[in-house]
Amino acid sequence: MPHPFNRIPMKKITLLFTITLILSACNYHTEEDTNKNLSEAPAYTAEEIKAETIRAWNAYKTYAWGYDVLLPLSKQGYNWYEESLGISPFDAFSTLAIMGFDKESQEIVEYALEKNWDQDIYVQVFEVNIRILGGLLAMYDFTQDPRILAKVQDFGDRILPAFDSPTGIPYHSVNLKTGETKGNVINVAQAATYLVEFGILSYYTQDPKYYQAAKKASRAIFDRNSKIGLPGDYINIESGEWTNNWSHLQAGVDSYYEYMLKAYLLFGDEDVKEMWDFSLDKINQYLSQKHNGMQFYACVDMHNGEVTKKSMSLYDAFFPAMQAMAGDLENAEANMASWDWVWDKFGLLPTRYLWEADSVEYANSELNPEIIESAYYLHQITGKEKYINMIYKYWQDLNMCCRNDVAFHAVKNVETMEERDYLATYFYAETLKYFFVAVADKEVFDFNDYIFNTEAHPFKKSHFDPVKTKIYLGL
Repeated sequence: MPHPFNRIPMKKITLLFTITLILSACNYHTEEDTNKNLSEAPAYTAEEIKAETIRAWNAYKTYAWGYDVLLPLSKQGYNWYEESLGISPFDAFSTLAIMGFDKESQEIVEYALEKNWDQDIYVQVFEVNIRILGGLLAMYDFTQDPRILAKVQDFGDRILPAFDSPTGIPYHSVNLKTGETKGNVINVAQAATYLVEFGILSYYTQDPKYYQAAKKASRAIFDRNSKIGLPGDYINIESGEWTNNWSHLQAGVDSYYEYMLKAYLLFGDEDVKEMWDFSLDKINQYLSQKHNGMQFYACVDMHNGEVTKKSMSLYDAFFPAMQAMAGDLENAEANMASWDWVWDKFGLLPTRYLWEADSVEYANSELNPEIIESAYYLHQITGKEKYINMIYKYWQDLNMCCRNDVAFHAVKNVETMEERDYLATYFYAETLKYFFVAVADKEVFDFNDYIFNTEAHPFKKSHFDPVKTKIYLGL
């Protein structure tokens, strides 16, 4: 059979070759091209985010007030436990307060003052620490209302018994009424994400017992690093033995690293700064990987650093923000570029993506904030327009896939955008807040004035006197 080109006149062959060259050139993306593509997403305003926030908040008040979570499609509430903790209001307060919704913020203050924590239920210590204790602390940081501080201390005292273990690492769950504990195998994030909240609680109560308990837990994890300097994933808190050998940045470890850096920045604790510097060096040495010209972070064996899985979870999209805060801008920007590339593949991040295999492992998404958070930090720290353009794009895509007539909803599969009847409480605490502060005037919210906890509850740096901090935290 004659070659197909034999049937085509030479002029047409030349034309086809020219078109091919043009198309090839079009497929080559420079950074300038990328910035042009990013700028195509329409900018939004702070007022637009405020309007969507109050719409979503009113949906919670209408259909789920008093429950932990709003189910936006079925228009009802859902509780984490057999009794409601009312988590959504505590998560939403700081966002509503920043946006200037004084009436709604005050309603949550009154709700907090009426809340009775003497509940005979076991709660997960990690989750209630970052959401309820963190939310209450932010409420006090905003209001300076001594009645709120009393509520904060009451709740802190109810979860503190969890830290009474042989290693000082907290049990998984604690009973709010009795102080009884259960769950002796936990992941690293559950073990050591307390420095920020417990440090602030110690400062405001002038009692170092809270921060010292948190620091003992973080130190207990750090001191059990492998010979090459990496922690594992899950640990038995009574024996102090690791129950698996994986080391990574994903959910289950992420905020352990985050709180080392933030505790230093907020409290000036040089001990945790040393832990952070050491850990960052090991992350760069063992977890950082290059693939197709992009930077990713792998799961590795804690004992020898060998790669065990080439995956990323949407939770570890927080790490470019930490790298930027630490001054490691080269790695921060390379890391952020990889996350933005994954977003562009789907229009939303899947929970877990296998970057070498180019396949989705867990396709669901709960409208997580981490990628928005990192783009916000990088825009504030570098001033580069491409990062605010990323945020514009994320807002546009999230609206297209997940906005409904009530509020917003999660998705079961980012490849099909199949709806899920759930709205995580951190959508109020984090996702909406980061979209807002990214475009808000500095007079409304100045990035340089605050430290966020891992649930994006903000704390004003100037509220913590360095001399008093050393005394009140027992440094």
